Amino acid sequence: MGSCNPMMEVVEEEKLIAAARLILRELESNKKLSNEAVRILEDLGARLAAMAKIDESKDDEEDGNEELSDMKGRIDSIYDKVMTLEVGQSMIWDSGTDEAKEYLKAVDEVRRLIERLEGLNPSKNSEEHELLRKANDVLQTSMARIEEEFKHMLVHNRQNLERERFSFRSTEDEGLDDSSRFSFGDDSVDDSIQRDSISRGSEVYIMDLVNPNVIPDLKNIANLMFDANYNKECSQAFISVRKDALDDCLYILEVEKTSIEDVLKMEWAALNNKIRRWTKALKVFVRIYLASEKFLCEQIFCQSESIASFCFAESSKASILQLLNFAEAIAVGTHQPEKLLRILDMYEVLVDLTPDIESFYPDENGSYLRAEFQDVLTRVGDCVTATFLDFKNAVGSNVSNAAFPGGGIHHLTRYVMNYIRTLIEYSYSLNTLLKDHGEDQGQDQGSSSSPDTSPAFEDDSVNENSCLSPMGLHFRSLMSILESNLEEKSRLYKEEALGHLFMMNNIHYMAEKVKGSELRTLLGDNWIRKHNWKFQQHAMSYERSTWSSILNLLRDEGLYHSGNSGSISKTLLKDRLQGFYTAFEEIYKSQTGWSIPNNQLCEDLRISMSLKVIQAYRTFVGRHANNISEKYIKYSADDLENYLLDLFEGSPRSLHSFHRK
Repeated sequence: MGSCNPMMEVVEEEKLIAAARLILRELESNKKLSNEAVRILEDLGARLAAMAKIDESKDDEEDGNEELSDMKGRIDSIYDKVMTLEVGQSMIWDSGTDEAKEYLKAVDEVRRLIERLEGLNPSKNSEEHELLRKANDVLQTSMARIEEEFKHMLVHNRQNLERERFSFRSTEDEGLDDSSRFSFGDDSVDDSIQRDSISRGSEVYIMDLVNPNVIPDLKNIANLMFDANYNKECSQAFISVRKDALDDCLYILEVEKTSIEDVLKMEWAALNNKIRRWTKALKVFVRIYLASEKFLCEQIFCQSESIASFCFAESSKASILQLLNFAEAIAVGTHQPEKLLRILDMYEVLVDLTPDIESFYPDENGSYLRAEFQDVLTRVGDCVTATFLDFKNAVGSNVSNAAFPGGGIHHLTRYVMNYIRTLIEYSYSLNTLLKDHGEDQGQDQGSSSSPDTSPAFEDDSVNENSCLSPMGLHFRSLMSILESNLEEKSRLYKEEALGHLFMMNNIHYMAEKVKGSELRTLLGDNWIRKHNWKFQQHAMSYERSTWSSILNLLRDEGLYHSGNSGSISKTLLKDRLQGFYTAFEEIYKSQTGWSIPNNQLCEDLRISMSLKVIQAYRTFVGRHANNISEKYIKYSADDLENYLLDLFEGSPRSLHSFHRK
């Protein structure tokens, strides 16, 4: 009796359908219904709706259970795959591209399943919550493995550069070295002062720092880690590997880690080589390594410009600061003049690379490095200015306790002139740095103390000063300081003539150095004319000091007897002649040891002396030939002319053993 007859159920359902159809026909034919009919029909509709909702809920529950079961199956499958690879020793990407792609696809599926489960807002003890926990465990394990694979690929696919391509050892011992110390005591300064040839304005050179074949894989890993909110882990992995790689780049460029204290303790020879290597290394590092590193970051993190910028700034920060730390150490060191050219090289390469740094670090991520770079540039510039001004002071304060042997070109003169001839190559930098230090630097500080200054040149100098660049004003001032110092040194000579010869040599050297270089454009032709006039005045002063008293012996005044006879005194004539020979021999003995290094200047002075002395001697002997015995003619005019050719050779000689036959 408790069982139901299926046939009866079918009959009952058919009766229900027939009744429903009857109700529909009645509703269509009767436009108006009584309140009772409406109430009954509303109740019927509500009961039918409740029955439909119950049936739908049962269907959804069945579908949800099926979906949850499917997700559980997928998560279990991926879990097994991840854990199997965790047991293995080999790297996934070393096993082949297909397996790596399958792994990434599986991990990405876990990530998506987690998003779906989180969208269900599962309660704590529900089956969905337990499944979500397991999926997160799988994702965490796989992310750790992917991070390891990411670092492995970055490390083992680095492109190695030939060390020899960027080695600077072949040139590190050339140029300014220990012999160029500011001692003014070495004749080698002519050859030792020179600037390094560093190209300026070169374009960047992009190279593949990582094998380009693995870039797509690195990019896929980065994208997946970022999609899974493991962006911090991915960024740190990249930064740690690339930071070490850039450190190795500095090693290739032979840039060592050196503290400021170590730099300040270095001897100049070692420091000089380090500066030269640093100057070249900085340019290579920025224009090649940094440019390529930025390109690498943009390739891997192309999905986010800000992330690429952050990773680039962080990975390169330590290397850049190491390079800048050395420059800062140089800037805070002593302002020794021998450092000036090297510091100018540092300043110019920093200026040259400033646009690159601003381009590489344009946003907030690189603001610290931009500020540090600019700060070091300012400090190095200040060091250049201070070193140059100290150089001027050192020239002015250089003291000699003894006269310079032979009256030749002083080491100070050679050093300063060759130094500023080299500095002219840094004209743009020096004009920039010295423009705020030129209020009273344009005055010719040595002119007022020079006894041979012509007022005719002074007015022109004042007019030219107003047109000179800051560097031109300082160079003119430096030359005046040098000239004043040389005048002080000339007073150390016991012989007045040698003091004039010394000034003639040195001013002539200065004028020639200016005339034969870009200094001519900087200082102007009037400066050259003025100093040509000066050394000529010293040449004439030398001749007067040396020969005036001797030439007086060859005059006729005082040779004739007093009275009406007007006859010449042969005794006085003989004494005059012997006095001339004695004086000439003394001049020969001393002035053969004097020096005129410039051959043309020496030849011009000998010709001038010959025209005055030999001509006076030939005239004197010829006029009094009848009153002078042959035995008293010790030297012929030709003999004396030949002897004049021995003067200024820097090796003392004597005429006491020579007698005319």
